[in-house]
Amino acid sequence: MILVPTRELALQTSAIVKEIGKHMGVECMVSTGGTSLKDDIMRLYNTVHILVGTPGRIMDLANKGVADLSQCSTVIMDEADKLLSPEFQPLLEQLVNHTAPGRQICLFSATFPVTVKSFKDKYIDNPYEINLMDELTLKGVSQFYAFVEERQKVHCLNTLFSKLDINQSIIFCNSVNRVELLAKKVTELGFSCFYIHAKMNQAHRNRVFHEFRNGATRHLVCSDLFTRGIDIQTVNVVINFDFPKNSETYLHRIGRSGRFGHLGLAINMITYEDRFNLYRIEQELGTEIRPIPPVIDRNLYCK
Repeated sequence: MILVPTRELALQTSAIVKEIGKHMGVECMVSTGGTSLKDDIMRLYNTVHILVGTPGRIMDLANKGVADLSQCSTVIMDEADKLLSPEFQPLLEQLVNHTAPGRQICLFSATFPVTVKSFKDKYIDNPYEINLMDELTLKGVSQFYAFVEERQKVHCLNTLFSKLDINQSIIFCNSVNRVELLAKKVTELGFSCFYIHAKMNQAHRNRVFHEFRNGATRHLVCSDLFTRGIDIQTVNVVINFDFPKNSETYLHRIGRSGRFGHLGLAINMITYEDRFNLYRIEQELGTEIRPIPPVIDRNLYCK
């Protein structure tokens, strides 16, 4: 069983599992909220070796007696820090208690908060810990900031679009309303653009995700729904139109570029109110976010 916090990540993970397992006779099923529960129940009458999904939907299937987790010997939790947030943790503990005694539990996370440690101490005996943070988290991503007034942000974005060699970009805002407003502005500027956020219906989100992944548009404006685990190798630029409030969110956002050994570029628009937050995030992550130069060497983010 592979547990993930978002529907988009579930779809991506199941696609990878199916690709890896296609010559091994492995049957994988993905199940998330926002899709037909009846269809999922019918599919579980067939052989399923690997179940990928969000905690709420898999709990529904277990409670209805159609997903027998007592035979589940391996539980993988991707984005474990998010899965063990107050929103999900009670469900996670119920699901783990449904699985086989002696099951193997694997936790994957870019950050390691107290909640992950507490869960590890409670459910995992003598675990192995593999720490790749220093090697991978910021490797290959060049980070810059531009001081701007709020009213100048759209103009700044337009300038970046004209000067940067963008393959695909993801642009982050701090609210759903700002996502939709900015996407409209980007379209008005004449650039191809989609947007995605958690308040959209699932079918629409799936369509946007797949079309962006397939290169139907160059720019995607989004909320923090899209920060975790989404791997699109063609994204080489991430722009924080709104600077995040904490280092964890910053880390997950800029990690959308520079995937799979590719180079990436992170541009942060910083207002007067953001200046102390910028310094704090630099200190917490042990990284340097430099002032944006007049010209950014394309060799820093194009490979």
